[in-house]
Amino acid sequence: MQNWGQGPSGEDLEKKVIDMTNRFKEKMQLDPKKSMRPIILIVAVLVIIIGVYSSMYEVNTEETGVVLRFGKFATFSEPGLHFKVPFGIDQVFLVPTGRVLKEEFGFRSAGSGVRPTLSTRGLEEESLTLTGDLNVSDIKWIVQYQIRDPYKYVFKIHDPVGTIRDVSEAMVRRAVGNANVTEVLTTERVSLALKVEETLQETLDNYDIGVQIVTVRFQDVTPPDPVKGAFNEVNESEQQKESLILQARAQFNQEVPRARGEAQRALQEAEGYAVERVNRARGETNRFLSLLTEYKRAPEVTRQRIFIETMEQVLPQLDETYIMDDINGGALPLLPLRKITEGAAR
Repeated sequence: MQNWGQGPSGEDLEKKVIDMTNRFKEKMQLDPKKSMRPIILIVAVLVIIIGVYSSMYEVNTEETGVVLRFGKFATFSEPGLHFKVPFGIDQVFLVPTGRVLKEEFGFRSAGSGVRPTLSTRGLEEESLTLTGDLNVSDIKWIVQYQIRDPYKYVFKIHDPVGTIRDVSEAMVRRAVGNANVTEVLTTERVSLALKVEETLQETLDNYDIGVQIVTVRFQDVTPPDPVKGAFNEVNESEQQKESLILQARAQFNQEVPRARGEAQRALQEAEGYAVERVNRARGETNRFLSLLTEYKRAPEVTRQRIFIETMEQVLPQLDETYIMDDINGGALPLLPLRKITEGAAR
């Protein structure tokens, strides 16, 4: 059983009283004429002082006292000054229930302050772990926990700290052994830590040692030193790959919307052109049908009107016009009155 910082026990006090009594006996043997009353009085005073002193104990703010009476659990003690039955009748075990305790694996931190020094010498057996694809990874992690039930923590198991460490190491090795090295070193570190935390808490609850796991966190996950250089090169290649993928996605997001916009505009222009052509064709068809109806009613007049309207559109576009007279057998001069008029107007 571990030393939990309890006060002076009854056995120690009895030893002190016996030692003092033996010394007094030796003095009495040297001088048997002395009276026994002063010795008895001194012994009684000493016993009273030791009894009063051993009946007081203090519980700090982050602790809970577990009081045993005649070896059986009696009660819990809150922070403050308390009294107990002396001479070994009551025993008090102080348990740090108000603190978050921490266990380190694969490294040990030394010193206090913002940046404590870390040591990994001789701890390779803790940190080296085999992954599911038969690769070795160097994992350093911490387990933080609180004591939920101080009585169970002290008396339900012989070595609670050692049990927590052994179970934590077993859970980490099982979780890492079910994953490949890439997941362990890169993407699945957080999910693996959460899985270890869940299984660790479940196992400790089955052991019923009164512990609540606060967190399991991987401090550092790296390949072993002999292959660290090769892994860094692979990691750089992966980062370059991700960078190229991001660049390609950025260019895709830039070019594709623009191409879609141009395609949409071309479709709209084509649809407009199609509507225009269809409407024009329908107009020409309706005009032709109207002419056909009139032509059927008066063919000669309609033919003459069509000829005249056509000449009105064609003749103004000609620079020179010649009219052939079949009777006289020659060309008739045509005075370009329109051009003369336009020249005079200028």
